[in-house]
Amino acid sequence: MKRSFYFLILLVIVACLGGVLGSVFTIKYLNVEPSPYNSISERQQMVLASNALDTTYHVPQGLDFLAAAKNVTSAVVHIRTAYGPGNFSVNPLLGYERQSHSSGSGVIISDDGYIVTNNHVIEDATNIEVVMNNNQRFYAKIVGTDAHTDLALLKIKAKSLPFVRYGDSDRVRPGEWVLAIGNPFDLNSTVTAGIVSAKARNIGILRDQNQFQVESFIQTDAAVNPGNSGGALINLKGELIGVNTAIATSSGQYQGYSFAIPVSLVKKVMDDLLEFGEVQRGFLGIGIIDVTAGVAEMLKLPVSQGILVNEVNEGSAALEAGMLKGDVIIAIDDHQVNSISELQEWVARHRPGTQITVQYIRGEEKKTVKAKLKNTEGNEAMQRRPVEFKIGGAEFENVTYRELAKLLLEGGVKVKELKKGKWRESGMREGFIIGFIDKVPVDNVEDLNRILSYKKGGILLEGYYPDGQKGTYGVEW
Repeated sequence: MKRSFYFLILLVIVACLGGVLGSVFTIKYLNVEPSPYNSISERQQMVLASNALDTTYHVPQGLDFLAAAKNVTSAVVHIRTAYGPGNFSVNPLLGYERQSHSSGSGVIISDDGYIVTNNHVIEDATNIEVVMNNNQRFYAKIVGTDAHTDLALLKIKAKSLPFVRYGDSDRVRPGEWVLAIGNPFDLNSTVTAGIVSAKARNIGILRDQNQFQVESFIQTDAAVNPGNSGGALINLKGELIGVNTAIATSSGQYQGYSFAIPVSLVKKVMDDLLEFGEVQRGFLGIGIIDVTAGVAEMLKLPVSQGILVNEVNEGSAALEAGMLKGDVIIAIDDHQVNSISELQEWVARHRPGTQITVQYIRGEEKKTVKAKLKNTEGNEAMQRRPVEFKIGGAEFENVTYRELAKLLLEGGVKVKELKKGKWRESGMREGFIIGFIDKVPVDNVEDLNRILSYKKGGILLEGYYPDGQKGTYGVEW
């Protein structure tokens, strides 16, 4: 009897304890009452405030990409090129042909519209369109190109543009943070980050019959893809340190290796193209190979790095400076050079007639000489394109400021005389002032020469006669 009584009491106690625990569990974990708030964001703020958590992300000093990206993005443009007869063809049958297109990037380097890009981005293009970050569009003219460095200078008619200031690629070091800005796969204003992986890389992509190519790339691991060519490589100050040019890949897309032309070389090429329309490059006039451990051992050289001179050309700058076959170049202008790519870059920064300092080793002796560089013709003169005033059966002349002002033109070229040929066949008459070719402004006769040198196929001419009559003509060029 007592046992049954105690058992009953135990059941009561267990039941009460289970009820209490069940109530606590229900209240704490299975509360199905309506939420006392109507906004998730308010709830988050309330909880975070009560927990006194600091949710602000603090960027380590020197790693803030925001300012650099913001300042430079507006100065990196989308370049769209067209190939083939296109809309400006004067042959109506060609209008049925499909025009091919491609795209790349460019960097505005002056407030009045000069743009640097890669030569391969605009090579053989019939028309070049520049699209700004704010969707403004311009037709661009080619000021000059250089296949040896894969660079080109474009010009658009605009003012007060944002531009990227030059940095100093000589001070760039492996491990430094950089940003690549461009238009991969037509994705405008794309910013990627990485570090400098190496300098003075030669990857063998610029090959031509004269072997004058200059490859001394900055290698980075910032993601670069098709469409990034011609875009900006910048440091965290927002300064241009390179022009993105190539990737090393087996798939055609980014695989961790991208390459940019250093701005030290870009600056020189841009100035040459601006002043002369072509690059003024000085040469030592030597044949060279890299010094490797094997070469050093075979020739019993006292160094294992440098550039071995295996040929000295007659009449060259090197010969006149006293250099001989077998010399090992170790520095240019007090800058150590360990490879052909470094030597080429440092020499290519100078024009013919410029004197550079060359340090080399002959036997066990270190020597220093001054060498005055020469051009491909073997002299120290600059090579400027001649300005032709007679082209294809027509004679042209520059237009006076008074005539331009009367017609509200900023530039133009007057047709002074017409003889038998393609210009007369278009229906054009003497006295016509050409203001635009394929929508690109023509400033003067020198500009006309430059524009026509890059044109193929049909071109569209627009302008005015002195009395204000407007004219539009097509010429098969």
